[in-house]
Amino acid sequence: MAQLVEHGACNVSVVVPANNLCVLFLCAPVITILSRSHADRNVYPSAGVLFVHVLEREHFKGEFPPYPKPGDSSNDPITFNTNLMGYPDRPGWLRYIQRTSHSDGVLYGSPTAEHVGKATIIEITAYNRRTFETARHNLVINIMSTEDYPLPYQAEFFIKNMNVEEMLASEVLGDFLGAVKNVWQPERLNAINITSALDRGGRVPLPINNLKEGVYVMVGADVQFSSCLREVENPHNQLRCSQEMEPVISCDKKFRAQFDIDWCKINLVDITKVVTIHSNRPDPGTGVLPDIGEYNPPSESLKSRDFFADFLITLAVPSAVAMVLFTILGYSMCCRREGVDKRNMQTPDIQLVHHSSIQKSTKELRSMSKNREISWPLSTLPVFSQSGEVVPPIHPDNYETTSMPLMQTQT
Repeated sequence: MAQLVEHGACNVSVVVPANNLCVLFLCAPVITILSRSHADRNVYPSAGVLFVHVLEREHFKGEFPPYPKPGDSSNDPITFNTNLMGYPDRPGWLRYIQRTSHSDGVLYGSPTAEHVGKATIIEITAYNRRTFETARHNLVINIMSTEDYPLPYQAEFFIKNMNVEEMLASEVLGDFLGAVKNVWQPERLNAINITSALDRGGRVPLPINNLKEGVYVMVGADVQFSSCLREVENPHNQLRCSQEMEPVISCDKKFRAQFDIDWCKINLVDITKVVTIHSNRPDPGTGVLPDIGEYNPPSESLKSRDFFADFLITLAVPSAVAMVLFTILGYSMCCRREGVDKRNMQTPDIQLVHHSSIQKSTKELRSMSKNREISWPLSTLPVFSQSGEVVPPIHPDNYETTSMPLMQTQT
């Protein structure tokens, strides 16, 4: 069953088999492939053309147990895991994104000519996060070759107000390719690749003002770049870009209504003029280790190693050195002391007598200070006790204090 739908500047042919839904852009200027399929099936993308495969949650809901109450609509969280059969990850050209567990997953990428004729089997595993049930389907990707691959003129646009899953939608991508067709006017125009700005080193946007992460879209055509696309290369616009100002592009209004393009990041490549530089670096390979058989552990007949000599060097030698140092220190501190008697013998007698007289005088003064009976002056005594009462004076009122000597030597 086929249905022809008008979309923008192109005709979109929707082919609906019994268990497959494939959307194919067949218009002359725009060619890209979108696939919406879930069950075990074959798809046939073309080399150098963007391939998109949507994993719809609605299809996988039938694979899981029904909702607890009959008649209730099921909105279970479902996530997907995709990998190449027999390997933990996907091929290098194929990427996958699913923003939340309540949104559809998307497989997308651009196969190259080296993948032509090789059937790629992708295992798709759906996880129901409510019941922990799983469902697995296989997707067989048969990459076909195209006569016009690769297109000689390629332009990469950076769209600031789009996320990658929004750009992968067939309607949005069709609108963008239609706008590019109007400003480029090619005979053949293909969407080659779509890349998130996060994969190019971009930052995660702040969760304010509905900011987007941005997306790079590469398209290819068979004619030279239009004058509008070349305007970004003139010196005036290059100066504005170096000053972080928007360049003046005449055809920007054809995109501005829906797509906010950063014209300073546009990349125009003419692959007919690109010089291939051959280096001596080895081929990076496919990333899959070769099969070298089973692991053979070392033989059990290996000779044991004697660690006694290592023990002596590690423990005994430092201990011996520490013991020698301890002996020298003990001899210097204990065996070389002169003592009090030897000190007195080497001290002159007059110095010893003088020192002894000083000690006796000090002891006598200390004993005399303990025997003083003179009361403290009134100025040094507290006026109030802790209870707040007035403390009576030490001397009676009739005591004559004027004749009291301040020191014992006064009369």
